[in-house]
Amino acid sequence: MSFNLADRPHAERAALEDEKSRLFDLWQSNLGKSKGEAARLFGERAKRKGKWAEWVRAELDTLSPPEYANMVRSEVNRLMAAK
Repeated sequence: MSFNLADRPHAERAALEDEKSRLFDLWQSNLGKSKGEAARLFGERAKRKGKWAEWVRAELDTLSPPEYANMVRSEVNRLMAAK
């Protein structure tokens, strides 16, 4: 099985390129917002103490679309690693 896009039918390649474009546009338009949301969630860490991780998971579950929630999750993880 080949993962070379050149081996894929034109319609499949076009669909993949459309999806890449959609995801890039979503990332580009929501990058600042996702960083702000992650900072808000991370800022609650001291206040919520032991219940913080559970609370963050619940907050992330409410975010939509899932790609945006993943952006926020990644940023929260980055903030935790930098701590």
